[in-house]
Amino acid sequence: MIPPYIPIVLAFTPNYVVPAATTILSVLDNLAPNFKLKVICLSSQPLSEEIKEMLYTISKERLSFSFIDLSKKHLNVNINNRFTEAALYRLLLPDLLPYEDKVIYLDSDVIVRTDLSKLFFQANLDGYYLAAVVEATLPFQEEYINNLGLKPGEYINSGFLILNLKKLREENVVRKLLEESNVEGLLFPDQDAINKVCQGKILPIQPIYNSIRTFFLPQYKKTFLKYYKEEDWEAIQSYGNIHYTGGKPWKMYTVQFDKWWDYYERLPAVLKKNSLFSKSQRIYFLYKLLKINICREFFLLAQNIYRFLRYKNVNT
Repeated sequence: MIPPYIPIVLAFTPNYVVPAATTILSVLDNLAPNFKLKVICLSSQPLSEEIKEMLYTISKERLSFSFIDLSKKHLNVNINNRFTEAALYRLLLPDLLPYEDKVIYLDSDVIVRTDLSKLFFQANLDGYYLAAVVEATLPFQEEYINNLGLKPGEYINSGFLILNLKKLREENVVRKLLEESNVEGLLFPDQDAINKVCQGKILPIQPIYNSIRTFFLPQYKKTFLKYYKEEDWEAIQSYGNIHYTGGKPWKMYTVQFDKWWDYYERLPAVLKKNSLFSKSQRIYFLYKLLKINICREFFLLAQNIYRFLRYKNVNT
């Protein structure tokens, strides 16, 4: 019997192939062994045959790929300096994938530490457009969230989605999403559009599936516990999927940066040598240095002292 596939979607450009490959490897590494991955790659620039062959070297036995070149598809939307048109491609998935009824969408700056096959089959999306993780809204974000017509504790992060493509197609939601993403003044056009248009039809899932940066920082724990439980916080620290919102671990020191480098080190050599990918040699050196126990212990002690002194009144 041929093992069933779990369909996942990533959107990336040629210079982002290494982060995307690292994400794919982490998904595969934690996937139940009786499943294979069907990886659908969206790109705003054509991917060369060489790059496609590189991706297949991750695992020829458990991976299949399909590639959708969107370089000639131009959306009539406003794009700000922080986000490119490619960020909006997730909004098009119901129309781009007419043969799929349900898929997982992942940003390419995620390290997965959970078995996505369990979530994929257990998430009941009947009556919902999608499933996602609700952010723990920080105080300074509340005004913006309210202005979107939402309430704190309702706003989801769009870097990890389980999409009910069938229902999204049936209700012609793509058109509504594109219209909403074109509204002036949005900080996160794709994410804000999803939150506004899909309001009331989003199934909240456990925060371990999309653990954004603030879910790992102790100074934000008090806010986190307004929306989640202590056991959720502990689970995230142990095995939550790491979404590197903000600084990227191949460029700078950030939360759980070493987990990204652990998977990078396991990539096939041909991918690590990709000339289009630019990584920080200083951060790579730090990663290597912290593999030495005494260096790691000293570094973590210094970090904890710094955090205590700077944020000692935050969670009291």
